[in-house]
Amino acid sequence: MKKEHLLTSLLTLLALSLQAQNIPEVPKLVVGLTIDQLRVDFLDAFSALYGSRGFKRLKKEARFYPQAEYDFIDVDRASAVAAIYTGTVPYMNGIVGNRWMDRRTLRTIGCVDDARFMGIYSSESTSAANLKASTISDELMVATQGKAQVYAIAPTREMAVLAAGHSAKGAFWIDDDTGKWSGSTYYGAFPEWVSALNDREGLDTRIDDLVWTPSLPAGVYHYLATENPSAAFKHRFSDEKNNKYRRLKTSPLVNDEVNKLVGACLASASMGYDQVPDFLSVAYYAGNYNQLSVHDGAMEIQDAYARLDNSIAELLEMLDRRVGLHNILLFVTSTGYADTDAAYPEQYRIPGGEFHMNRCAALLNMYLAALHGDGQYVETHTDNEIFLNHKLLETRNLNLTAILNQSADFLVQFSGVKDVYTSQRLQLGSWTPEMAPIKNRYHVACSGDIWVEIWPGWTIVNDADGSKQVVRHAYHAVPLFLMGWEIKPELIQVPAKIGRIAPTIAHALRIRAPNASTLAPIADCRK
Repeated sequence: MKKEHLLTSLLTLLALSLQAQNIPEVPKLVVGLTIDQLRVDFLDAFSALYGSRGFKRLKKEARFYPQAEYDFIDVDRASAVAAIYTGTVPYMNGIVGNRWMDRRTLRTIGCVDDARFMGIYSSESTSAANLKASTISDELMVATQGKAQVYAIAPTREMAVLAAGHSAKGAFWIDDDTGKWSGSTYYGAFPEWVSALNDREGLDTRIDDLVWTPSLPAGVYHYLATENPSAAFKHRFSDEKNNKYRRLKTSPLVNDEVNKLVGACLASASMGYDQVPDFLSVAYYAGNYNQLSVHDGAMEIQDAYARLDNSIAELLEMLDRRVGLHNILLFVTSTGYADTDAAYPEQYRIPGGEFHMNRCAALLNMYLAALHGDGQYVETHTDNEIFLNHKLLETRNLNLTAILNQSADFLVQFSGVKDVYTSQRLQLGSWTPEMAPIKNRYHVACSGDIWVEIWPGWTIVNDADGSKQVVRHAYHAVPLFLMGWEIKPELIQVPAKIGRIAPTIAHALRIRAPNASTLAPIADCRK
């Protein structure tokens, strides 16, 4: 019996040794999947629509944080992706949103606009120059002396470029006008495998035949209240000829297009095949279709999650087949925001109102003119921000601090205004827990002089384009999954900051964390 026990022990040790030898010291490939507007509540609510190979597999085989958090306000897809890959907040990385006001021209610009670098299959000039911190993929390129294969694939330009960072070998997105997979000369030569996919299976040759209908029987979509729950939908993207690609990018069918290019990348770029770690950033879409509210597009959003589940299953199987999940460190998370819903119906008597920023800015200018003489004291405004005319203040020898305080005292009296934050208060004021998320979103190069905080329940009206945004201050968590290489499956209910993803990946790769990342890696996640 002792001999048999000894033999069994030796065989067990040998098996464990062989298994350990098959697991690389560092992951051969890191894959980051960012799902635009993925919601934890919908993720759980629609679970009956899922198969066993997508979300359910993630929950079973991954380390799952259902309460991950962004620690700054007004998160959108650009600021979210920048935070994920730099491991820090807009205050440090410079990406406060998809667009911001350019003080030099008084026009809004895109966060990745750059006239110095031409688009490829696109008329948009693009670079990552506005990203003021390094990304985890940048650090991998530095650590491997440029030998790593680093690519980013996303439906939208912002998500692709900000995930790719400054040093990647390519960032690819679907152009709004051509439908082609596009890139920028900022990243050097355009890969042949992307051009081949454009030529062979270009979206522009197929979109007129693409139709989005429910993937499951209409009767199963009963998890959201709607006036006509049994009415199936049918969306043809060619119905609006000048907007068909933008519309497709708000549907779950765009995730199928992303997976096509991911497959080409894995097959042609030799990712995960040698001892040099590689990095692939991927993005999906899970928001509302064509700006429909959840109420108006209840069946669409449920089908979008059912199709998203299939897209994730396809991606996991593709990665396992090509590289092996035991060689891959995968993280999956969300951009942490959602398209705004309509204001509450009046019959529910929930307090609120409409706040018009253009009227607020005009009245502030009149007030400052009454105090200091005629002039254009307010240069412009955007969203909740007001930009003052610094040249006029200097010409008249007016103290900026005094003007900011006068403006704040005046604006805080407006109906709907909860508080007013000046740039000096955000930069130099004492820290408070309430002010921290607002300060974290501020950046001196592209934020306004004054930020106006509106009460929850109120609606901010943009008179320039007629858009409306309902203010909600409710706690909003996002999911975070870590899976694959030596990751211990576990459900963790303790909140985790999104900024910890980058240092965690850096720790696994045994490289430096991004240069503005100050948070510690997630501990105890390995087997």
